[in-house]
Amino acid sequence: MAKLSVYIIAYNEAQKVAEAIQSVAFADEIVVADSYSTDDTAKIASDLGAIVVQIPFQGFGDLRNQALKACTGEWIFSLDSDERCTPEAQAEILATMNDPNALDIYLMPRKNIFLGRWIKHVWPYPDYRQPQLFRKGKMEYKLDQVHEGYISKSDQPIGRLKQPIWQIPYRNVEEMMRKMNRYSTLGVDRLVQKGVKPSLGKALGHALWKFFQFYIVKAGFLDGRAGLILAIGHFDYTFFRYIKLLEREFAQDEV
Repeated sequence: MAKLSVYIIAYNEAQKVAEAIQSVAFADEIVVADSYSTDDTAKIASDLGAIVVQIPFQGFGDLRNQALKACTGEWIFSLDSDERCTPEAQAEILATMNDPNALDIYLMPRKNIFLGRWIKHVWPYPDYRQPQLFRKGKMEYKLDQVHEGYISKSDQPIGRLKQPIWQIPYRNVEEMMRKMNRYSTLGVDRLVQKGVKPSLGKALGHALWKFFQFYIVKAGFLDGRAGLILAIGHFDYTFFRYIKLLEREFAQDEV
């Protein structure tokens, strides 16, 4: 039977990492890629039998590539600390690994949960993010700071599994605001790479479009209060990403 490695990236996720690890207890090996958390993330993971590797954070793409190097199984399953593998997904993963006709790389659907509600519109189902089950050596990640892409090293098409995992991106609104602040900072480099010239007008215009996109185009209003909160959150994320770019330009002009 093929060996399965699961890697989980984490930073100060003491309130989430245990449930993530427990949801993949069926794996042969669980690697927690920690970036020197200042809370009990590493201790909790180690106490649950996970292998903890400390990786300096240089962007999510690099972090994931370093985590892959620590995995020894023939198959790798990627699970973030805010995701949970369901029993149905577990059964499909194991069946796929032991299928002689299996492909090399698979996407998995995700159900996104926020404020106790399944979000079906702001994050439409199935929410395929990036491949989460793949053979070792058949995939790597692009070196993006955030929202990292991936590179297939297989000559086969990418498959899609049917059974979903759960994602609980924010335990509450406070965590959503904290993550939006972090991601807006990390997103500045991508704007620089694209050659974007910052301005208050661009910041407001892109933020308003993001709100309209999430609340109207994606029908976030059908997700109730949770949909409105998420649309406002993405307005803030987009607005402050451009403002932070403008701030960086001001700082460079002063040097």
